[in-house]
Order: sequence, then structure tokens, then C-alpha cells
Amino acid sequence: MHIKYYCLFSFTILIIFFHALLSYLLLYPIYGITNSDIVSVNSTMYNHTYNDWTSKWWQWALSIPRDTNPQNDPDGKNCGINQEGPVWFLAGTTGGFVKRDCVIPSDRAILFPIINTECSFMEYPNLRTAEDLRQCANSQIDTVNNLFASIDKIEIKDLKKYRVTSPIFDINFPRNNIYGVSSGLTKGMSDGYWIFLKPLSLGQHELYFKGSSVDYTTTSSQNFITDVKYNITVIK
Repeated sequence: MHIKYYCLFSFTILIIFFHALLSYLLLYPIYGITNSDIVSVNSTMYNHTYNDWTSKWWQWALSIPRDTNPQNDPDGKNCGINQEGPVWFLAGTTGGFVKRDCVIPSDRAILFPIINTECSFMEYPNLRTAEDLRQCANSQIDTVNNLFASIDKIEIKDLKKYRVTSPIFDINFPRNNIYGVSSGLTKGMSDGYWIFLKPLSLGQHELYFKGSSVDYTTTSSQNFITDVKYNITVIK
């Protein structure tokens, strides 16, 4: 082939390639999550500290009866229950894998636990002080041996830096609560690994997170695994 026609042919192929690439990106936009989209654990969001927001997450999660509790939700139908304020709470599981669909307004930040736990005086009547509660929660999270989280198939790195211990907070257990303890008021503290996202862009997103813990200090190993995939639709 003559060099002039070869160059013209190559240029034409490039034009066709970039046109096809542009068309693909318009049909299937790529959502990239950067560090600026993930809230630092030292940050204050909407006039509350990160630690306070984890307390609010637990108050939300434990206030909902077992039958409709988002932690027991098999498909996402309970995703919108009691969602108030500027932060949308997503639940993990009480163990095992689940896939959920959820619609979230575009002006909401999103908070979810990769793996977490809490201890309260109602669940552990032998505990007496806030320090007892803290040690109880910390000791459970100290056994975590695996963490993973991704947004739109982009893995979030350095998850160990997202460990947060809450301050002591009020809990109001309803009847038929998720833990099966007596209903009523008590106090608790929590520990865990969390991801706090600034509001996502409009459209479809995938959130995937999982964690596990193994405790060999007891006579038999105590294992826990949570594994959750959310298909998120962000709307105006």
C-alpha cells in the first residue's frame, strides 16, 4: 500500500475507533470513586462527627422490628424504612450473603458497615459501665480477619483506617426486636469498619462489601461472615 493511502487508512480507523468508544461511554458511563468521595473518619458531616453517625446508624437499625428490619431484608424491599435526614443508612446482614436493590435520592450521603457490632446493657446485663461496653465491642471487632468493599467494581483500599468506635448512645428496643431481648430503653456502644460516602451521581451504582471474624479464644471457634451486594439507583 502506498504510504499516503496507508496513513489515510490508519487515520480513518482511528476516527472509527474513537467514535465507537465515545458511543460506548455515552451508553455505559464509568463511575469512578476517588478518596474525595469517601468521608474521612476524622470528619464532621452535617454537624455530627463520624462516630456520632455510627451511633445514629445503630439507633436506626435497632429501632426496627425483626420482621421488617433491613438487616434481615432478603432483597432490598425494606431499604427505605425510617430513612430520615441527610444520610441514608444501608444495612449489612446478621450473617451470610444477600443481594439487594435500593433507590436513594441524589442529595443523600450513604453510610454502611463493612462489618460491625454493638454491646448494650440489655444484651449483656453483667456489664456495668461505658468502659465495659467499649471493651465488649472492641473485643469482638478485634477478631475481624477479612475486609472488602468496592464501589462500581472499584475496590476501596486501606479499609483498616475506617475502624470507628462510637460514643455511648441510647437504644430503644421495640417488641419483636432483631436480637430477641426485652423491649425498652438501654444504652450501648459500637465498634466496626464503615464506609461513609458523599452523595453519588445520578444513575446506577453497585456497592459490594463483606467481612468476617474468627474467634479462637473460646472452646470452639466463633465465626461470622457478612456479604452484601447493593444495586443502587440514585434519583433526583
